[in-house]
Formats: sequence, structure tokens, C-alpha cells
Amino acid sequence: MTATVDDVPDEQLDVSADRGMPQHVAIIMDGNGRWAASRGMPRTEGHRNGVKTVRDIVRQAGELGIGYLTLFAFSSENWSRPPSEVKFLMGLLRAYVRSDLKELKKNNVRIRVIGSREDLDPGVRRLLEDAEHATAECSGLELVLAFNYGARDELTRAVRKLSAQVASGGKQPDAITGEDIEACLDTAGMPDPDLIIRTSGEQRLSNFLLWQAAYAEFYFAPMHWPDFDRNAFDQALSCYKNRERRFGGLGTAVST
Repeated sequence: MTATVDDVPDEQLDVSADRGMPQHVAIIMDGNGRWAASRGMPRTEGHRNGVKTVRDIVRQAGELGIGYLTLFAFSSENWSRPPSEVKFLMGLLRAYVRSDLKELKKNNVRIRVIGSREDLDPGVRRLLEDAEHATAECSGLELVLAFNYGARDELTRAVRKLSAQVASGGKQPDAITGEDIEACLDTAGMPDPDLIIRTSGEQRLSNFLLWQAAYAEFYFAPMHWPDFDRNAFDQALSCYKNRERRFGGLGTAVST
């Protein structure tokens, strides 16, 4: 089911509604470049302001008691962008981790990184692994950074792992279950996302969490990511709380 902010009347936008808070929220942070272009700024300014939004939303998610927040930080396809932009994004990543790690630990936030690490620059990979190690004992919000991530690549790597198990005799092909596949994904041990938010008005997954999104609720916000503030997040959560999740069943109100 999909919705935008305009689909929910203002009187229903109550983040304290009886329906439960999503355990896992995933966000496709879209529109940094368009935000900058609309203001006559270089794309880099959009990315810089997008980091400010990341800080606010991470804090808000922790305050609300959300268990997992997955952010699509850098896709495996983003390497095709101009080298100068990629270099700037890598610099922003370093700056964010180094400047915010202390606050994240103070707020009991645990960092987890999903995506392929094989071809990453050694310095970037070490930075991400150090952040994971430094927050490993934190037990609050789990901040999942999808970095160099693509869902098709993730599924391909999962198939390779299972194929190796079959080749070694540890698994019979006809014994492979959905749980076996999930155990080979980058998100192993995590709950599937309850709510996936995409900003900037685009309505597609863009190779993000294809397996995990099977029963997620979708929310498409019209504003670009740098403008996605606390109120916008509240609106997305309130919209989610007014959904009836049926997971393929009939639900509570069945028409005859």
C-alpha cells in the first residue's frame, strides 16, 4: 500500500495513535541534488544539508523508541556519478562518522553497515568497521547504513553462499528454505522493514531491500530529503499507524 502526506487528513496525523510504532523504518533519502538545483546551489550543498537531516531523523527515531533505522546512504550504482561528487560524498561520510560517533555512542545507538565491502577503499572500509566496533555494545536504536548497497548484488552474494553450502555437502538443494536465504543476506538477524519512506516524490524502490520489502508499507513524501524534518517524519509514522497490515490475509474488515 502506498500513500503520500496528502492522503491523510490533518486530524488523523497523530503519532501517538494506538497502532504500534514500526519496529524498523527504512528511508531512501532522495532529492539532495534537486534541492540544491532549485536554490541555484551546487549539488554538493544538497548533500551537505542532507547530512543535517540525517542527524535530526536519527535523533528522533531514537527518542521515539524505533528499533531499527536503515538509511540508503550510497548505492552500488552511485559510483557512476561524476568522480568529484563521489569524492565529496566519501568526505561527507568520513566527516559524519568522525564528528557524530561520540554522540551516537552517548545516545546508545549501534551502527551496522550493509552492502558489499570487497572493493571499497581500505580507508573507507576501516572507517565503517571501526564505527561498528565502537558501538557494538550499544543496545538502543540500530542505525543501519546501506553503503555500496544494491539489493540484486545482495541477493547474488546470498545465492553464492548457499551454492557453496550445497557444493560442500552441507545443504541439499531441496532443503533450502526462505530462512536459509535470509540468513545469507546482509540484514541477517534483523526484522524486515515495517515502513519504507522515500522522499522527493519518486515512487520506486531503486534496488533497495527487494527481499526484505515483501510486506513493507510504503510512504512517499513530496519534499526533497533536506526538507524532510521532524514534522514530516511524524506524518509518515502517523500514516503508517492508520494502515491495516494484512500480510496476505483478509484483515479485520472484509467486504462480502
